[in-house]
Amino acid sequence: MNVLKDMNNALEYIEENLEDDLDMAEIANIARCSEFHFKKMFSYLSGITLLEYIRRRRLTMAGFELKNPKMKVIDVAIKYGYHSPDAFARAFHQLHGINPSEVNEKGRSLKAFPRMTFQFTIKGGDAMDYRIEEKEAFNLVGIKERIPLVYKGENPAITEMVRQLTENVYVKLDSLANVEPYGVYHASFNFTDRENEENAQLDHLIGVATTKKDWHGLYGYNVSARTWAIVTVSDHAPETIQNTWGRIYSEWLPSSNYEVAEGPEILLFAESIDNKNSHQHTEIWIPVQKMKQS
Repeated sequence: MNVLKDMNNALEYIEENLEDDLDMAEIANIARCSEFHFKKMFSYLSGITLLEYIRRRRLTMAGFELKNPKMKVIDVAIKYGYHSPDAFARAFHQLHGINPSEVNEKGRSLKAFPRMTFQFTIKGGDAMDYRIEEKEAFNLVGIKERIPLVYKGENPAITEMVRQLTENVYVKLDSLANVEPYGVYHASFNFTDRENEENAQLDHLIGVATTKKDWHGLYGYNVSARTWAIVTVSDHAPETIQNTWGRIYSEWLPSSNYEVAEGPEILLFAESIDNKNSHQHTEIWIPVQKMKQS
């Protein structure tokens, strides 16, 4: 349970320092993990990125302060990190639906985004089949795009990528696949969460695992030797996959002795490449490492 305790300590630090320039490295240090790990854990547990959470909390507090008629918009904007009144007004309107100058007009309402805390919930009857495996290095080869991260429902960018998998591409992939388990790999890596991005983004690759050197003009990504937590998904419906991914972060990881390590996260549809509609089973692969004893 210490994982959730440490993350809540980090959230407490964020709340106490909303008016300051928050140091992401310091937040991660309080959570006792890497910045990369904390951001990914936070995103999967909450459904939004860390920077988006901080933005909403600051704008919520700004709304409370502007209810005081004596407060000037420019002073509140600067207090919560907006050095441009126009940038503050745009962000404020995006969350609250009104301009900062309209807060005290009759009939105007504001949105309040409450502070978060993470809790560990025990649910009966939903066992998770997992295994820990050490795997040698291999390459993932296929097509790659930079796409926005979507937490719920269909990701249109991935749907569009699947349309790019023509018969000619499948023939190339079939000739390359030589690493077990065979199947179609969806790998996500290079996760970023920046203030100038509307959504968190990542690189997404759809392809196969291979040790061959000639990739027939396709994109290749080297996966170094590492430890994986591999969770079997009961079916390949998008809702089931997303639910399982969430449970890994909210239930399995907090109760395990592992933490997320840097590396790609993989969704594997185990199948023969030339028989695309014959799914044998679906797996989620998370790169992990033993948690350091504090």
